[in-house]
Amino acid sequence: MEKLSFYDVKSKSKFDSDNYEVREKNGRYYAVTKSENGPHECWRILSKADGERLKSK
Repeated sequence: MEKLSFYDVKSKSKFDSDNYEVREKNGRYYAVTKSENGPHECWRILSKADGERLKSK
């Protein structure tokens, strides 16, 4: 998978990850990964085109 940039709201830090899954919720696509600074998840909104492209990989 290609590397995406995520922002961790709880620790207020930005990080890059290529270990994520693409989820579809209410017609929108999100990349979801585990936080580097805790047990919670970090979500990133994807465009419809990127979501469909990354989900098929």
